[in-house]
Amino acid sequence: MRNTSKKLTKLSVIGAGAVGTAVAYASIIRGSAQQVALYDINEAKVVAEVKDLQHGTQFTPVTEVMGGSDPGVVAGSDVVVVTAGAKQNPGQTRLDLAAKNVKILGQMLPQLLEHAPDAVYVLVTNPVDVLTYEATRIAGLPAGRVFGSGTLLDTSRLRLMLAQKAQVAQGNVHAVMMGEHGDTEFPVWSSATIGSVPLREWERDGKPVFTDAVLDELAHSVTNAAYEVIEGKGATNYAIGLAGARIVEAIINDEQVILPVSTVLDDYRSITDVALSVPSLIGRQGVTKVYEIPMSVAERKQLRASADTLRAALDELTASAPAQEG
Repeated sequence: MRNTSKKLTKLSVIGAGAVGTAVAYASIIRGSAQQVALYDINEAKVVAEVKDLQHGTQFTPVTEVMGGSDPGVVAGSDVVVVTAGAKQNPGQTRLDLAAKNVKILGQMLPQLLEHAPDAVYVLVTNPVDVLTYEATRIAGLPAGRVFGSGTLLDTSRLRLMLAQKAQVAQGNVHAVMMGEHGDTEFPVWSSATIGSVPLREWERDGKPVFTDAVLDELAHSVTNAAYEVIEGKGATNYAIGLAGARIVEAIINDEQVILPVSTVLDDYRSITDVALSVPSLIGRQGVTKVYEIPMSVAERKQLRASADTLRAALDELTASAPAQEG
C-alpha cells in the first residue's frame, strides 16, 4: 500500500497573466513541484487558465493543478512565486512601474502570508529589486525567505550570446550579470570564462574573439533584450517562466546552487539596505548566503552605481507615498 502521509511539494503562482501562466506551465512540464496552484483576483481568467493547464497534465510529471480567486488556494505552499502587477509597456522602464506595483504588493502580500506563512517567497514582478526590498519589509520573514528573480534571466541571455559568439555549447560559458534587473545591470567580465579559459583569452584563428568593442556590444544587447521582445510581442514571458521554474526547483530540492538573484544586502562590498543581484546560495530555506566574486575597479563602481539607482528609487517612493495615499 502506498504511503500517502508524506506532504506533497507545492508551488503557488500569483498572477494569471503572461508571466504567471508561463511560470506555471514551465513548472508543470519540468515537474518542479508535485502540486501547482494559480491565484488571481480575476476569477474567470484564472479558472480558464487552470482548466487549460489541467487538460494537458496527462503529458506531464505534474498531475495536480488547482487555482482560483480565493487566496486560500496557496495554503500549504513550499514556494510562492509572485508575478501579479501592472505589466511593462513599450518605452516604459522597469522603475517606472514601481509605485503602482508596490501598492498592489502591499495589499496582496499580507493575505498570502496568512495562508502560506512557511513558504519561500520569490518576486518576479517588475521592478523586481524594488519589490523585493518592499516585500522583505512587509513580510518580516527571516533573511533570504523573500528574494527576487533578479538577473537570473539576464545571465541566461548573456551566456546564450557569449556561446553563440564563441561557437560553443552554452553550458561551457560561465559568466554573470549583476546589479539591478534593469538599465544599470552589468556583466562581470573579469570573472567570465569559457570552460576554464578566461573570456578575453578565447581565440579563433589566433585572434581574440572578445575584444572591448565586442564586449561592450554584448553588454548593451543583454541590457536591452527585454525591451526588444516587449516592442515586438508586448511582454516577455517564456524565458522568465523557465527561469522561475528553475528557482522553484532549487528551493524545493534543496539544491544549494549558486544563482544570481536579488536579496536585501547587508554590507556586500559596502552596500547595505538595498536589494540587487549577486551570486547567491539557494536551498530549502531560500537564499542562505551571498558570495563576492573577483571584480575590477570599474565593475565595483558599476555595482555601486546600480545600488545608488535603486536606493534613489526607494527614496522617491518613500517621499511620494503620502501624496499617493491621499
